[in-house]
Amino acid sequence: MAKRIQFSNYGTADVLQYVDFTPRVPGDNEVLIQNKAIGLNYIETYVRSGLYPVPSLPSGLGTEAAGIVEQVGKNVTDLKVGDRVAYCQSALGAYSQYHTVDSTKVVILPANVSFEQAAASLLKGLTVYYLLTMTYQVKKDEKFLFHAAAGGVGLIASQWAKSLGAKMIGTVGSAEKAELAKQAGAWEVINYKTEDVVKRVLELTDNQKVNVVYDSVGKDMWLTSLDCLKVRGLMVSFGNSSGAVTGVDLGILNQKGCLYVTRPSLYGYITSKQQLQAAADHLFALIASGAIKVDVNENQKFALKDAAHAHTMLQNRKTSGSSLLIP
Repeated sequence: MAKRIQFSNYGTADVLQYVDFTPRVPGDNEVLIQNKAIGLNYIETYVRSGLYPVPSLPSGLGTEAAGIVEQVGKNVTDLKVGDRVAYCQSALGAYSQYHTVDSTKVVILPANVSFEQAAASLLKGLTVYYLLTMTYQVKKDEKFLFHAAAGGVGLIASQWAKSLGAKMIGTVGSAEKAELAKQAGAWEVINYKTEDVVKRVLELTDNQKVNVVYDSVGKDMWLTSLDCLKVRGLMVSFGNSSGAVTGVDLGILNQKGCLYVTRPSLYGYITSKQQLQAAADHLFALIASGAIKVDVNENQKFALKDAAHAHTMLQNRKTSGSSLLIP
């Protein structure tokens, strides 16, 4: 019998249980995948806590992994048993040894990208793809602000920005994380615990501020982010690790320079199998070329049964870059 992580009620990391389960036989348009590496993402702590409620309990968790196709549904023609694949938009349940996935959510994984690289980067990399090329198109030599620059998304964004020739100003919470972001390719780094973010942005931009701010932190950085934007600048709020931004008075956008705000997600930008494979191919090419490195620290590879510990480490900001669960 296979193993998976599930939770029967919302709460802290200790609600996660390591249990036996029987993988579901794939439907006509689905495939069954044996997971070899599983992506660990901050959004999963929101699901587990109940901030993003699930349809029913008990529930599996996770939407991202890489592995090998074990079975295919009768209508699936673009995938076959034995294919190396990855996915990041599945129904909940990727925290498992086997997962049944809609075939339109699955991409072919090239031989020059490992299972661990794919599981550590697909969701984060596609997030960076839509943020820097679709939500707002960052240009060569353009300065922009990106919070949590040493996180999983942030480190990929640092490298992606460097590959574009753009100048990413990243924020971090420690000297160690500042060094990580700089090594990854951030143009400049601001330690928000020891420096005034707005003041430093003004210094780094010759008092011009930036056209766009990417903020996955939420509540704690909301006003700071707005104060870093030029007139008619764009605030891209794509996460809320410090808590949700609520009770916003829209008048503040006018007061701070007729600002724009958007709350995007991958699901709103990558909407077809063709778009998904094209975006993934772009990411995988950058990984294969060495422009983006996603090697995961050994101490951030957790056994599947230790998912609760992994969540605690993630929420306590004890990790940097990507983390994995290994079945």
